[in-house]
Amino acid sequence: EATLDLAERRRIRSAIRELQRQELERDEEALASKRFRPERGSHRQDNKENWPRSRHLEEEQQAALATLSRQLEAITDVEELTKLLRAAGEYEERKLIRAAIRKLRAEEIEAATLAGNAQSTQ
Repeated sequence: EATLDLAERRRIRSAIRELQRQELERDEEALASKRFRPERGSHRQDNKENWPRSRHLEEEQQAALATLSRQLEAITDVEELTKLLRAAGEYEERKLIRAAIRKLRAEEIEAATLAGNAQSTQ
């Protein structure tokens, strides 16, 4: 815009178009290299330095879940289990508590069915 010479303006526009074309080619090459990059190995191979820590955390979680499972077996009140379910934050904990609730409800239904059968036979 600063020059009034038309020939110079054409050269400048041509140089700008060439730079834009080169930038576009570089972007396309970068995209192609990312798109066709070979698949990496498993996630654990990428993150080897965190293996001991993640393994330790996993073992701690398994131990906590085993303890929770033993505690849930001792609870025989659905309302108490429901309170625990609402307070639980971890998916696995909630899963165990829901299973314990289902088990208790099935036992209650079975007991009611047996009581109904015993009463009808008398």
